[in-house]
Parts: sequence; structure tokens; C-alpha cells
Amino acid sequence: MSAVHISPFSGPWYPDSAADLERLLEERFEESRARTGPFLTAGGMGFVVPHAAPWYSGAVAAAVYRSLQQQRPERIVVLAFPHHGRLNGIAAPDTEAIATPFGEVAIDREFAGPFNRVAEGRVCDHSFEIQLPFLQKAVPHGCVTPLYVGHMSEDERHAAAGRLAAVWRPGVVFVASSDFTHYGRGFSYVPFPDDAAVPARLRALDFECIDAAGSLDSSWFLETLSANGATVCGSGPIALLLDVLNRIAGDTIYQATLDYQTSGEITGDYSHSVSYAALGYFPRSAFELEAPDREALLDSAGETLRRLRDTGTRQPVAARHGSAALCARRGVFVSLHRGEELLGCVGNCAGHLPLSEEVGHLALAAALDDSRFQPGVAIEGPADIEISVLTPFRAMRGSEGFRIGRHGAFLSLNGHCGLLLPQVAAHYGWTAEAFLRALARKCLLGPHAWRDPQARLSVFEAQVFGRPGR
Repeated sequence: MSAVHISPFSGPWYPDSAADLERLLEERFEESRARTGPFLTAGGMGFVVPHAAPWYSGAVAAAVYRSLQQQRPERIVVLAFPHHGRLNGIAAPDTEAIATPFGEVAIDREFAGPFNRVAEGRVCDHSFEIQLPFLQKAVPHGCVTPLYVGHMSEDERHAAAGRLAAVWRPGVVFVASSDFTHYGRGFSYVPFPDDAAVPARLRALDFECIDAAGSLDSSWFLETLSANGATVCGSGPIALLLDVLNRIAGDTIYQATLDYQTSGEITGDYSHSVSYAALGYFPRSAFELEAPDREALLDSAGETLRRLRDTGTRQPVAARHGSAALCARRGVFVSLHRGEELLGCVGNCAGHLPLSEEVGHLALAAALDDSRFQPGVAIEGPADIEISVLTPFRAMRGSEGFRIGRHGAFLSLNGHCGLLLPQVAAHYGWTAEAFLRALARKCLLGPHAWRDPQARLSVFEAQVFGRPGR
């Protein structure tokens, strides 16, 4: 065993001066704050982070490391891979510590125990070592275990995931290192012409892979890569991460895209572009708003409707109080009722504005723009307000995992799409089959459209809260 391995990426990949490296990382952290906002979802159990030089993927990577900085996990298990050579199974580098300009990082052996040790020189790779300066900055007291993921059969991957899940406990976070699509002749991957449409096509390709990862179904994720040919270099670490999380918490976890960018956007050269995605995996509870934030959103909707009723002015009122959680961009719907009568319901799936601003706009749209109802009926008298704040979507292969009363669902097929909120099932007393039939009808599709192999079915949960009309 070597006592200390000096990282060869210090200098060629990032500054070999501690002061210069600190300055570079702080710039990337600030850029991340400007890109994604101040709010960070708490309680991440796993992450996917890119591994290019910090000048390129550093701002996207910082979205993960800012989360870890807030979270302060005790242990971080980094699932990496060797770009060069062939590795079978999982291996831990046989060294006591790795040195960067920030000092030495001791290698924690607790999660490496079940796996083989190999010489550091055999697996030494930037997929792990580029993460070290970020870890030293974000979680300087966290214990770090690097695991290099090589070729494995599905059974071997599931067995490895079982061993890692068995020793997991709160305070442990898994990080899978991967870039996404490598586009261009230099990567021998040009699935579409190098023209003005490349940015949009890259995004669509990357998010097809990202959505598949969000299913937490490693087989589906790998099948998606095989089908579309996307050059996601860390597919092995991501697949292992999905299997580990599935064993620990199953379908209570939702994937959130923390940030996304391509090197083509940074350099202006899309003929040679690598995509970077920061993904987080959070328990359902991480998306719950506290009572003061719920009250702030209800105040926003209520004051907006009162202003519309009193003055005829279509002017949304933003939430005037509440925590940083209201800076998040989340899927949200506003429904207006009078007794059992629905007067309007409008929302969006992804969040175009921070919640603090979005709810006022949606309250106006629910009162005036829902084409199913006569405009203005909702403001002829007091209206009950109901707000549904959504989790991220989780793609599903088939409907077996759909849970009536817990899940809402989104369906898309042949240019038709639609969504039903989870509380609709309780209102009508539907079974799961009836719910999915109604969703298909809403999409103007046949009653069993969700079974079509080309259909995209996703589920989500919603935090639903309201206030009676005043």
C-alpha cells in the first residue's frame, strides 16, 4: 500500500496553488448560486456530479457541492470509474491518502471492505480525483471512500448494491461521477448534424437519459443509453447508485435536476461538446413546505384575488414573507372552488418562476383563463383556494408502481399530454384503473393509452393545502 498518492491532476486540470484553487472554486460556487438561486433542497441521499476540469463543469458540479456543504454528511462514498483500461467488478485504490493543493485526504475504508483493493496507479482517474478539491472545500471533515466501478453483470451490480445498502446509515451520501453526452467527431459520436439545432437536440438527448435515471430503475436507464447511443461515460456508477438508493428507500425517493449545462454553451463550439448534469436524489419529505411558507403562498393567492375582485386589476401579489424555500422553482397548481364546485384550476409542471411569484400568477389564471369555465365566476364571491406543490416527476415503466391517492400522474403520447393531481382520485372515488383511464381521456387518447410502449407515464406526489373563501 502506498502511504500518500499525490494527485497528478493538480496543475494540468486545476491550479496547483491552494490560493488559486480556492479562488477558482469560490468563483464556481458563486456562479452556481447565480444560476440556481439560494435555496438548496435538504437531505440528499445521493447525487450525480460531472468531472471535467473546474473551468468547464465546475459551476454545475458546485450545485452538488453546495448541497453537501449545507448537509455536512459524515461520509461520502464516491462511485467513480477508470476511463483507461478495463476493470471488472468494484475496486478501491490501495492507498492511505491522496494529496491535492488543499492537503491530504485520508481514504476511509468502511465502505470499501467488501471490495478488492488495487494499486492506485491502475485506477487513478479524474472521475474521482477531480472531486477531491470540491469535497475538501464543501465537507472538509467528511470521510471519503472512493470506489471504482468496472464492468459488471446485472446480477453482480445488484449484489454490490445490496452490500453497500446494507452498511448505509443516516449521514452517508453516495456520489456518482459522470459526464453526459460527448458530442462531436473527436468522440466518434455525431448522431445528428452539426448545425444550429445541436443545443436543443443535445438537451433532449441528455434529458431522455436523465428522466430514465429518475425512474431509479437501473435496467431502464442502461437500456435507454443502449437505445439512443448517448455517450454517458459514468453509466456504471449511475446504475449502481440507482440500485443502492432503490434498496435503501425504494419509491420514496425523487430525482431533482440541480443544474445542467454543456461545454458548447461555455466555449461557443458545439462541434465538440460535453454535457454536464448535477442530479440530486431526495426523500419525499425534503419537498415539504413548512407552515409559514404555506401561509405565505395562500396569502399571495388570496390577496391577488381580492385585488382582482376589488379593482379589476390583473396584478399578481408576490408572497411577502416565508423562507428561502419559496425561491425554489417547483411544479405548482392553484385550484379555486366554491363548495363542491370547481371554478378553475391552472398550474405548471416544472416551475417557471420562484414559488413566491408563481402562485399569484396562477391564481389569476385559475380565475380568468381556465377555458373549461366561464371567466370571472371565481371572483363573483369568495372562493376557496387550494394549492398543490409538486415533487419532481418520476418516470415509470408501466403502471405497476402507481399508488392511488398518493400519486398524481402525467401522460404523454403522440403529441398529446395531460396531468391529474392525486387528490382528484379521492374526490371521485376512483380506482387506479379509473384514474389512468380518466388521465388518458384528458389527453384525448384511448382509454388504455398509458400501456402503449411509446407512452411516457410519470408519477409525482403533491403537498396540498388550502384556505376557505373570505
